[in-house]
Amino acid sequence: MLDLLGDVLKRARERGATAADAFLVEDRAFSAQVRLGRVDTVKHARAQHLSLRVFSGKSAAAASTSDFSRTSVERLVDEAVSLARITAPDELSGLPEANVLAREIPALDLDDPTGHDLSPEEKIELARRCEAAALGADPRITNSEGGDFADRRARYAYAASHGFAAEYGTSSFSLSTSPIASENGHMQRDGWYHVTRKRARLDSPEEIGKTAAGRALRRLGARQVKTAQVPVVFDPDMAASLVRHVAGAVAGPSLYRGASFLLGKLGRQIAAPGVTIIDDGTISGGLGSRPFDGEGLPVLRTVIVDKGVLTSYLLDTYSGRKLGMASTHHAARDGSGVTVGTTNLYLAKGALDPKDLIGSVKQGLYVTELIGFGVNGVTGDYSRGAVGMWIDNGELAYPVEEITIAGNLLDMFHAIEGVGNDLVFRDRTASPTVLVGRMTVAGA
Repeated sequence: MLDLLGDVLKRARERGATAADAFLVEDRAFSAQVRLGRVDTVKHARAQHLSLRVFSGKSAAAASTSDFSRTSVERLVDEAVSLARITAPDELSGLPEANVLAREIPALDLDDPTGHDLSPEEKIELARRCEAAALGADPRITNSEGGDFADRRARYAYAASHGFAAEYGTSSFSLSTSPIASENGHMQRDGWYHVTRKRARLDSPEEIGKTAAGRALRRLGARQVKTAQVPVVFDPDMAASLVRHVAGAVAGPSLYRGASFLLGKLGRQIAAPGVTIIDDGTISGGLGSRPFDGEGLPVLRTVIVDKGVLTSYLLDTYSGRKLGMASTHHAARDGSGVTVGTTNLYLAKGALDPKDLIGSVKQGLYVTELIGFGVNGVTGDYSRGAVGMWIDNGELAYPVEEITIAGNLLDMFHAIEGVGNDLVFRDRTASPTVLVGRMTVAGA
């Protein structure tokens, strides 16, 4: 991989590029879905992608290909250089300075050398067992949208014309199922999943299936509630979506385009003191970990919000220059270009048991699913459909649906009254349970 990238950069310089960098991905993926015990879909795919960015002075152009033949790669380079020559110059464009590039490539335990050795039949059996555990958990589980197993192994390589070249490998494994519960002519669907870097650490199919069944069963008999302003408790998966909104608002492109509700808020209190949000690409075995970012800079542990105060943006080299700041080493490759991306993003856990958070609410909503995309990144206005459980005197009393929760993200983060101690990394973005003291719940 590095030899190929070296050849690409050499040809770009020979064709007149003043600087260039290139990113290469090769991956192999397998997925299998069973439904009601029968194989529904099996997919096996291999893919490769080369993206090239070239500079002609302060003008830049980018191109990409999945064809690694000599003729194709040479044409890619020639076309990219030609485009750069006719592109309007941008005084802020260019590679990062050589002195900030990663000097060492840390071993982050991202690959599983033996975990992919299962046969297709064994992988299908894991999906089948997961679905079977859900179907057998209760007579009211009467149908299923299927059980799924997937694994992926990838290698990434990056090289730049000012001397950087490195590569690394990753693995991932996932298992999930989505059962359907029925009672009195009404049906409800829910599911559960687990994702990990190491197959040996994947939750058992039976555990995932039983959890999925329990989540579907608790939604039976769902009803609407009357419109009210009440406390809202977000379960960990739904609270993680709030953290993603903050990350989007502090990403460099959103800021320099003026499309962020957190514009100008650096150094100011944007949340309750119990809120600390971190992006850490150095976690060993983390689903978002990587040894260097999309421009060859070393990954860091970045505290975005510290006890409610916004302490850092998320920047690549270009957006940092646009804002007069240094990169925070969050460059990510997007097609042939560069954007800003997170690694392992999470809300730091608090000291409270989730049961105590729920127990502190006299009347309110426990959210287990959010629907729709009613979030305005410019103003922070927030309105989404929701499903969950109604809290009555500190207890989860009955399921609710066909409701909407609304507020403003800044007001919501300021109104966080409790953060749970149940932080678990089941995705690249994670959060413990969160209690927002007051939101509008619109129902009947």
